[in-house]
Amino acid sequence: MSPLSTSHSQSDSEKENDDDMIARTETSSSNDSPTEASFQTDSCRSSVLDYHDHTNLDENDIRVLQASSPEIGDPFADVRDRMEALSHSSRMYHAYHTTDQDKSIYSDSSTSNGLDTQYTPTTFTVPTIPFFAAYTTYLGYAVLIAVGHVRDMFARLFRRGRYVAQARRNTYPSDDLKSYAPLLKSFENFYTKRLYHRIQDCFNRPVASSPGANIQMLERVSKDGNKTLTVLGSLENLSAEDAEVYRMGKHLSCMKDGRVTRKCLNLGSYNYLGFADDWEVTCKEGVLKSMVDLPVSMGCSRMEGGTSKLHYEVERVVAEFLGKETAMVLSMGFNTNATVIPALMGRGDLIVSDELNHTSIINGARTSGAAIRCFGHNDSENLEEILKEAIVLGQPRTRRPWRKIMVILEGIYSMEGEYCDLRSLVKVCKKYGAYVYLDEAHSVGAMGSTGRGCCEYTGVDPSDIDILMGTFTKSFAGMGGYIASSKTVVAMLREKCAASAYHNALSPVVCQQIISSFKVIMGLDGTNIGKQKIAALRDNSNYFRMRLIDMDLHVMGHYDSPIMPVMLYNPTKIAAFSRECLKRGLAVVVVGFPAVPILMSRARFCISAGHTREDLDRALDEIDEIADILKLRYARSSFG
Repeated sequence: MSPLSTSHSQSDSEKENDDDMIARTETSSSNDSPTEASFQTDSCRSSVLDYHDHTNLDENDIRVLQASSPEIGDPFADVRDRMEALSHSSRMYHAYHTTDQDKSIYSDSSTSNGLDTQYTPTTFTVPTIPFFAAYTTYLGYAVLIAVGHVRDMFARLFRRGRYVAQARRNTYPSDDLKSYAPLLKSFENFYTKRLYHRIQDCFNRPVASSPGANIQMLERVSKDGNKTLTVLGSLENLSAEDAEVYRMGKHLSCMKDGRVTRKCLNLGSYNYLGFADDWEVTCKEGVLKSMVDLPVSMGCSRMEGGTSKLHYEVERVVAEFLGKETAMVLSMGFNTNATVIPALMGRGDLIVSDELNHTSIINGARTSGAAIRCFGHNDSENLEEILKEAIVLGQPRTRRPWRKIMVILEGIYSMEGEYCDLRSLVKVCKKYGAYVYLDEAHSVGAMGSTGRGCCEYTGVDPSDIDILMGTFTKSFAGMGGYIASSKTVVAMLREKCAASAYHNALSPVVCQQIISSFKVIMGLDGTNIGKQKIAALRDNSNYFRMRLIDMDLHVMGHYDSPIMPVMLYNPTKIAAFSRECLKRGLAVVVVGFPAVPILMSRARFCISAGHTREDLDRALDEIDEIADILKLRYARSSFG
């Protein structure tokens, strides 16, 4: 029998208990909610935090610790009041669904260092694409597709073209389409050739340094119009004239081996807490020691002798940090969702998923064989309607009750920069007896006053979340993922989940990296570095978001989230924005269809604790210039 109950129905007494639990959670959560007084604290807490006391320490306490350090100071002193007001009002609006009538909500334009001191009330609205941008976006795709088909037609007619010539040179038997069916679908092949190849220099850029706040990227060149890209290598591969151009480049340099690199400010990596910047100080000693008596790879799965003492230790630390009975670690974050969900759910079960959930969740849900329903993003009313209907109608055709219902959410939605409306959604799930699965890949370590994620930030007790999932690739400078839950659930997953039973075990070296980073975050290393990292990430994120909004850009997401998508809309602006940023020494991530809806192309900034105020100001100045060139100020004008 599954450790998750095979029935979602409840007796009257069970429902009363659930209602009592919800009431207690609401009461305790409301007491922990941020208030005006929470931004006026002047005391500092101990560097070692007990989990059960963490709600007494809010983000401002950490800021005070950072600001009170004489060697650090407060780099955002001139905008501190405005940043805190925006953060507070955003949190109350999106996480607690209340407004503070006695406290003004602020926004401004500029007077002091580009920022105004004249505050005016503001509201939080989701940017919508202007009609002109939507029209030109559709027109842009139509032109690209039409021209691509015309070129394909002439290539077939005259048997000449960049892709026809390649097919002739290939000698693989499968190239004979009279004997073999095409390996790729026609649209996939067309999209790759006529759209993706045109801008592929904006993706898959090779990095030649640690992925910290500043990185060096290997320079690439193409001799066939972006069809293929090769690493430039040394300047000896160029003519004297071209080599001189590279030597004079403002952001160009050479590695010790002579390879040409471009020095960039990193605004795209998931280096949230900046461990890639200070690894030698924070984690190096422990990680190198782990290699003395343990291998880099265990060479087999956990069930086949691939468990070391560090696997037990990292699972103990994760469970303690998250307030769960136990935890299980896996070797890949994507596969954690893709293999755990099928192990939990199957035929006769119902998965209710947020419409913006990550593709790993989608793959896991589809593989499970369970029925799937999607509810509107962060829409608790729509979720309640779906759960009511599912309970009343049961399974299709037979009308038998669902064996179990699970609602799957994310802490921070990585393409939107929004955090989950966890309080409202959990309340609905508990009301109807649905299990809650929370993916905290982007929120654990990056949200909450002590980095404990969306539960801490929104005031939800972790015991109300049945399955806590997260990854170590973002805030912990490692790899892999985890599941934290009850002992019964984790014991079942160890045997039934493919990632645990069959995949190679997580490297002991990575286990130690994760343990070392947790110690820093929890203050168990005897320093305040972890607190300062969390405070710096929050401040950097809120400052960057505030300034982007001041530029009249369409910025998605919420304050206190380290992810800031800026809407580009038009497909031609995807490559243009990326190339203009690279030209100015900024490494950014741009996203287009099919990763996002066809109208919703965007640039996604990921801010780190490793960034300084000077880094952010330089980037913002460059982005401000690019916004004028590419006409991106959609909040000011429909024409950008």
